[in-house]
Amino acid sequence: MSAPNTFFRASRPIFRSSQFFSSTQRTSTFRQNASKRFQSTAAPETNAAPEGIFKRMWNSPVGFKTVHFWAPVMKWALVLAGIADFARPAEKLSLTQNAALTATGLIWTRWCLIIKPKNYLLAAVNFFLGMVGIVQVSRITMWHQAQKKLEADKTEAPVQA
Repeated sequence: MSAPNTFFRASRPIFRSSQFFSSTQRTSTFRQNASKRFQSTAAPETNAAPEGIFKRMWNSPVGFKTVHFWAPVMKWALVLAGIADFARPAEKLSLTQNAALTATGLIWTRWCLIIKPKNYLLAAVNFFLGMVGIVQVSRITMWHQAQKKLEADKTEAPVQA
């Protein structure tokens, strides 16, 4: 490619800028751009009254009439049952069950924030389910460690005769 061709190709954007247009060209370009209208597919209703909170929740993709609302509401029962288990002794709790609740709570919390529509109510219940599970799993493991320490202390104690 020859040097003049390269020079002119490189300088094209400079000559296209608005400072090289005459004032009549600038105004005609402005009028052409101003005449373009951007219109959405759904025209807004001008006389519509604003919707109330109940109507918005009813028509929402995660509203009252969908499973996206009622599934998390029912799942709060698992969280409440886990909180009620705080009063139970740790030896009566199942490690595998609480580990499963912890894992599902944390995994599904992340999933709820990725899906469309985002379901913040389901994310909240899963987050609390994971937190309750973490507390219970830590209680169970601390109880198991205390039991191992007691057994080790019993075997090391000297026998008195």
